[in-house]
Amino acid sequence: MENREKIERLATWIEASDYIVFFGGAGTSTESGIPDFRSAAGLYQTEHHSPYPPEEMLSHTFFMNHPEVFFDFYRSKMLHPHAKPNGCHKLLARLEQEGKLKAVITQNIDGLHQTAGSTEVLELHGSIHRNYCMDCSRFYSLKDVMDIQETVPLCPDCGGMIKPDVVLYEEELNQQILMRAVQEISTADLLIIGGTSLTVHPAAGLVSYFHGSKTALLNADPTPYDHRAGLLITDRIGQVMTQINDLLRKST
Repeated sequence: MENREKIERLATWIEASDYIVFFGGAGTSTESGIPDFRSAAGLYQTEHHSPYPPEEMLSHTFFMNHPEVFFDFYRSKMLHPHAKPNGCHKLLARLEQEGKLKAVITQNIDGLHQTAGSTEVLELHGSIHRNYCMDCSRFYSLKDVMDIQETVPLCPDCGGMIKPDVVLYEEELNQQILMRAVQEISTADLLIIGGTSLTVHPAAGLVSYFHGSKTALLNADPTPYDHRAGLLITDRIGQVMTQINDLLRKST
């Protein structure tokens, strides 16, 4: 089956579904100019001036022991405050507004789903838009943190270090969010998986809780889940979702 036929079938599935859940990863935002992690052009492959590998710099131990190096990498490589939602984010927001899509479960920390208008967003790995003083728990927005001139942002109230509310390596995912994600995926009649290698656990294991017959997987590179997908589409997800959006508009 050609990709065009698969896209048309996915549009038909969406029209016939009442409880859609989307599970997405970094590839969801690459067309918004935010690099993913593991592809050839991803964050783990790009040049940076630190002698440490990105996986080490993004660990809790490294954050605590070398905050200057962590924040230098974090600010230069992981913050994209001017990024805009692409066709994927926009279609998902539209489907939520129509009552069809019940939850977006994302491994991303960029907040683009909310920018596009989605409200039912389960952020497995946190968000760059939430930051907290590790000593007094005062909240800081992304703008607050970016306005601080020092490399390591410190709380003006107590002098404590401000930590982004993102899940680093060695840190546990929020159990309430995980449980809600399991519940949503278990309830779905259509699961759309997009822009994820399905190799980061425990997040990737969530898709195994889907018991329906309709699974669509949109990813540029192969994943361990490919053989289980009812529809496998390997085009760029933003472009695919834009095409689906157009097909749905024509049918209404």
